[in-house]
Amino acid sequence: MESALFYLFGTISLIAAISVVAQRRVFYSALSLIICLCALSALYLLLKAPFIAAVQVIVYAGAIMVLFLFVIMMLDPFAAARLTDKKKWLGSLSVVLGTTMLTLILPFLSSYPRNLMAAQAGVVGTERIGRAIFDEYVLPFEATSILILVGIIGAVILGKRRA
Repeated sequence: MESALFYLFGTISLIAAISVVAQRRVFYSALSLIICLCALSALYLLLKAPFIAAVQVIVYAGAIMVLFLFVIMMLDPFAAARLTDKKKWLGSLSVVLGTTMLTLILPFLSSYPRNLMAAQAGVVGTERIGRAIFDEYVLPFEATSILILVGIIGAVILGKRRA
């Protein structure tokens, strides 16, 4: 079962990574990158690294990609004519992808209590990482947050010049 999931998520991440480079629209490249990052998170879960998987989803696929999409939408909005053409096939695609994801998630939900006990056994490592971030590496952590804030401010300034 794990081998099949590994090949499935590995294939998804490879296809999404190729799609990042092959897409013509920047918005779709960013969406493909989110899919790739989520598939990599699933691979980390298969490798019994739940903290790295959670960080992958929360930090990269969550926060940073939302910022990327925000900047892309500010600088390159969709044309209304192209949106109406894409709405037809996106509805059926969303139903197929939703059903597929639900089918893949159900086995994990049925084994949730067992996985929760295994995850609680690794609390010491997670606590150690948290203490290292906020004790020893607080300056680089805060410098990164300031760098991201400067990037957001720059995107807003660039977006206002065009409007």
